[in-house]
Amino acid sequence: MKVLIIEDDPTLGEFLVRVMSEEGDTPELAVDMSSGLARARDRDVAFDVIILDWMLPDGDGPTFCDQLRRAGVLTPILMLTARGELSDRVSGLQAGADDYLVKPFEVEELLARLNALVRRSAQLAELRVGELTIDRLRRRCTLTGNVLDLRSREYELLLRLAIARSEPVSRSTLLADVWNLGFDPGSGILDVHISRLRDKLGDEAWRIETVRGLGYRLRERRDDP
Repeated sequence: MKVLIIEDDPTLGEFLVRVMSEEGDTPELAVDMSSGLARARDRDVAFDVIILDWMLPDGDGPTFCDQLRRAGVLTPILMLTARGELSDRVSGLQAGADDYLVKPFEVEELLARLNALVRRSAQLAELRVGELTIDRLRRRCTLTGNVLDLRSREYELLLRLAIARSEPVSRSTLLADVWNLGFDPGSGILDVHISRLRDKLGDEAWRIETVRGLGYRLRERRDDP
């Protein structure tokens, strides 16, 4: 497994890296939320699972989960925390974590939970909208059997439209989820990326429809109303 560990405690971080390495896995350590998010969203790196600490220097686990899920990244997340209250566990799961392990923990239980998450995610990794298939673990899109050569933002934009399942997605939502912008910068950044995405779809460019006064939607069939 390729494992992203997001942990600011150097002792625990190094311990987790050693455990994963001894199991034959490939671990990578990030020490804060911002660097962890950057690695988790990198389309050139397909992590199988994320180990996430609740408390981080520049944020917290639930915020990380929420931002990652809003970006359309569904890599399974195991959250580690000293918080054992039911309300805390519920908060973490509702934010997008897939499992929860309270410190201190046994290594055997950690490994068992990680393996279970990876097995389960393999069944949920693929998103299909008509002839468009998105492999969310490998961050790869194919259309009518052909792999689309997409840059990171193009992939995230297409994924966000696909998640909506033919429902319109507003410009503000796309700017927030794909670029993490709470406002429209007026630079036309969204329109430029939509244009590039349509170019890469070629004869299938009709799949991305402009919804006047709102935003865009992904059409499953040419004759969709």
